[in-house]
Amino acid sequence: MVELTVVGNPGHRRVRFFTAAAVAAGLATPTVLPWRDVLTGAAAPPAGTLVRIDSPGEDAEVDRLLRGAHEPARHGEIVGLAAGHAGLRRALTRLASGGATLLNQPADVATLCDKRRCHALLAAAGVPVPAALPGVTGYAGLRAAMRRAGWTRVFVKPAHGSSASGVLALATHGSRVVATTSVERDGGRLFNSLRVRRYTTETEVAAIVDRLAPDGLHVERWLPKAGLADRVVDVRVVVVAGRPTHAVVRAARVPITNLHLGNARGDLAAARAAVGPTGWAAAMATCERVAACFPGTLHVAVDLMFLPGWTRHAVAEANAFGDLLPGVLDEDGRDSYAAQAHVILAGWRPAVGATREAACVT
Repeated sequence: MVELTVVGNPGHRRVRFFTAAAVAAGLATPTVLPWRDVLTGAAAPPAGTLVRIDSPGEDAEVDRLLRGAHEPARHGEIVGLAAGHAGLRRALTRLASGGATLLNQPADVATLCDKRRCHALLAAAGVPVPAALPGVTGYAGLRAAMRRAGWTRVFVKPAHGSSASGVLALATHGSRVVATTSVERDGGRLFNSLRVRRYTTETEVAAIVDRLAPDGLHVERWLPKAGLADRVVDVRVVVVAGRPTHAVVRAARVPITNLHLGNARGDLAAARAAVGPTGWAAAMATCERVAACFPGTLHVAVDLMFLPGWTRHAVAEANAFGDLLPGVLDEDGRDSYAAQAHVILAGWRPAVGATREAACVT
């Protein structure tokens, strides 16, 4: 019998859904190992087990431990992202040293959680991605780099952020700016909120960018997205064991499409009809190419956008923990967790001997 351990935050839907899917597939009930115990050294996965690493997010104490901070951050505060990523890397290294088989390899997770490194890897592999501005360390440098590139619209992203936290869709015209973001300012601190708002003065935008910059920024050219009805759309595609299995359209009236920000699921059939069979097949091949860059990882979630006219596409991001798509089933009637449990039962194991560069550059 395959022994499974899930490293995650107990009670989170991702942990519960995967546990239920594993049992339904005929696997033994996974042992849930709390992130808190991993980070404090209180527990470790047993040697010889298969380990699924889930997101350490949405737990204040886990966040504090990852950052090595003395006090928890205030609820929703965007703080210590670089320190948190360093703590995650250390924890992943410890998990890999205990003799268990990790279903998502530390190097892959670390890269997927670093937007700059992930973008560079995908670009080198020939994956279509928006052009990026390297070396941006603050608002003044951002505006100067945009002028040199001749760009008036960019996405500014924390290098180690997730769930659109800290992301700004910035449009400029001379000294006029509009930044669309879920960032809320409070007394010099920044918080991730569930309401998308607009900042329209350089003073406000500069304060946000300069506050985020010490933890690292990733700046991409803002590519226009195709639309359905009165909304712009992109597609979250989950790739399991190298094969695109699940997709959901994210439709928004604002540039940031994350569903938790009040945006809606769009019509997947309409999107596929708009792009056509050949274009959809090409887009799914791109998603496979993204996953091939991470051969030691069971699943990767790809944020795929189509440009107006639906004839071209690009990858906005790749995600280590983006498989929570409730109610979305593959052609075999499995949700994303059931699909993962199925391939584990069928014998899928990580290609730990392969290099990312060899796997994704063909």
